[in-house]
Amino acid sequence: MYKNGFKVDQKYLAGVLSSMQPICSKRTTIESTTSILFHPGRNELVLKSTDLEISLQYSCKIKESNIDEDKTFLVSGKRVFDLIKELEGEVEFGVKDQQIFLNSNGVKLSLNIKDAQEFPPFPERIENLMQIDAKALLGMLEKVSFLIPQNNSNPALNGLFLEISDKDLKMTATDGHCLAQAISYDYKLDKPQTWLLPRRAVFELKKIVESADDKSIFLGVCGNQLVFSGESFNFFTKLLVDSFPQYQQILNKDGFQKTSISKPALVKALRRSVCLLSGKFIATQFNFEDTKLNVCLQNKEVGELEEELALDEKLKDPLDIRFYAPYLASGLQVFAKDNIQFYLNGPSQPILFEAEENGVSFTYLTMPVSPSANS
Repeated sequence: MYKNGFKVDQKYLAGVLSSMQPICSKRTTIESTTSILFHPGRNELVLKSTDLEISLQYSCKIKESNIDEDKTFLVSGKRVFDLIKELEGEVEFGVKDQQIFLNSNGVKLSLNIKDAQEFPPFPERIENLMQIDAKALLGMLEKVSFLIPQNNSNPALNGLFLEISDKDLKMTATDGHCLAQAISYDYKLDKPQTWLLPRRAVFELKKIVESADDKSIFLGVCGNQLVFSGESFNFFTKLLVDSFPQYQQILNKDGFQKTSISKPALVKALRRSVCLLSGKFIATQFNFEDTKLNVCLQNKEVGELEEELALDEKLKDPLDIRFYAPYLASGLQVFAKDNIQFYLNGPSQPILFEAEENGVSFTYLTMPVSPSANS
């Protein structure tokens, strides 16, 4: 073995380096953020990557080590990943002067390294607030993250609003037309807390939790950053400072009528509506009467749609409402059950779809479209 060297498993290391690629590949004002910090010890190799907005720290088990001095260094994040993923089995590392040496199954390589002092300060001193089941966390994120806009003119909408009170944990996202919310009553804090997570952080967190084997994830804070931690990783994200819209009143269902419908039938009708839009913003007419829903769309340049769907429960009053079909279709995809429950209350009020799945209450809301929109 190399003097001052260590061995790690190639497959595990490649997975960790892959998780860090979206971070070290982002351009920042500091050149060293394109590098990954390596800090090998007697029992573990600590890797760190940051783009000044999100940061990721991983601990990899070292299979064998003869390290006799503390050595921390920077390696090009992309280059070391590209090389490691092409190796197999155990990878032996050696450090000398301004290079690291790699040896795997007779393949010998070397890479230039840089001084770790060039790396930005990394978040420290995490204060854990609660422990969340990893599957529950992923399930909630999947229910709402699809709706987070990428570049909305209102910066507060480009994030996921996380609220924890003494009653529940809520995740809410809106694009201004629709709103998605997931609620779990299994997680609470005596002192209510709210955070607005950037869209990019949400999707990177999803990928990390999906690839990890952790059964539980710790939620904590570190200064002005939010932290999600597993057994071998810490994921840090800065937060959006904008104020999320006051959405509570729009979820009020007082005076709304309740019914339910076959989700597959409704989704297919919506897809047919979307096919006739031809890229235009044309509202689809939804006429609710007794136990029937009539869906109608007219696009003078393409064609017409008219079909009838059955409602499971009779409505007291008939309603005629217009919606933009793609808005409805995108949200219905995240409901697992074939039968879907919803509430409605007139042409100027939203439609609210609700379900409870795996201990999580989920609501998807879509605002109606004015009849004049088709003009």
